Amino acid sequence: MDPGETYPLFPGHKTEAPETSVVAAEAIAPKAETLRRLVLDYYRAGHTRTADEISSVLGFSVLSIRPRVSELHAAGYIEDTGVRRRNKSGRQAAVWRAVQ
Repeated sequence: MDPGETYPLFPGHKTEAPETSVVAAEAIAPKAETLRRLVLDYYRAGHTRTADEISSVLGFSVLSIRPRVSELHAAGYIEDTGVRRRNKSGRQAAVWRAVQ
C-alpha cells in the first residue's frame, strides 16, 4: 500500500520501517474510519481538544487517535486553533477544532 495514494483516507505508513509500519497500518485500517468518525463528530460538536485529550475522552489509546487526528487535518476536516497545551509527555500539543 503506497501512503501517497491512500493517505489520509486510509492509514499511512512510514517508508523508513516498511515491514513494521505497513503491518500496523493494515491492522488499524478496519477500525480507522470508525475512529476518524468519532473524532470528527466530537470536534463538530464544538469541542476543541488536543489529540491526547480526545483519546482520553473517547477512551481509546492515544496511539490509535493521534494518527486519526493527523488524517483529519490532512483531509481538511479539522484545523489548528493556534492554542497549545502540554500533553502527558510534557510537550506542547496543538489544540484542534472542526473546520467551519
